[in-house]
Amino acid sequence: QGAEARIFRTQYLGRPALIKERFAKSYRHPELDRRIRHKRTLAEVRAITKCRKQGLDAPVIFHVDFRKCIIVMEEIKGQTVRDTLFKLESHPDNNQAEKLMKDIGTSIAKFHNSGMIHGDLTTSNFIVRDSGELVMIDFGLSFISKDIEDLGVDLYVLERAFISTHPRSEELFKKVLNAYHATSRVASKVLNKLNDVRARGRKRDMVG
Repeated sequence: QGAEARIFRTQYLGRPALIKERFAKSYRHPELDRRIRHKRTLAEVRAITKCRKQGLDAPVIFHVDFRKCIIVMEEIKGQTVRDTLFKLESHPDNNQAEKLMKDIGTSIAKFHNSGMIHGDLTTSNFIVRDSGELVMIDFGLSFISKDIEDLGVDLYVLERAFISTHPRSEELFKKVLNAYHATSRVASKVLNKLNDVRARGRKRDMVG
């Protein structure tokens, strides 16, 4: 169980599946709570659909109940990028790490090209299937935008996740940005904006 949803393992027509249920929050007004949960459920379904239209690997959606804010989707067999990087720290494999970073950067760029912002990019929100493909997950905070600021902030969130979870990962993240640059339609503008966002972040850190 996370802050926003409970996850249950199940079977759907004989296939391994997950039930993601956005549960009610008692501290919120009931109508406001219903709207927030509905909005985030809709955002997740929309983002997964966009991913698949872009040719990106994403969980297959089997069933959606918007009234109960429940999504039944494919269970991805694999491990998170977070866990994969931890394993690579103890058993280095430069070729695997480089491919993984390239896949992450390319996936984010294609997602951005579709007009979508993820909103919570971390190394825990990518899964490497047992078969090797990279899957982006957890789209509850995603939204539609082509604003360069939003694109830059999306990358900044991922960069902060790399720094906080994977020390000495600066070179790895550069490979993510190189792949993003090769695929994004507005790469130069977004990477310049990323630098602006970084500067604002450093200024906030100094001010406290």
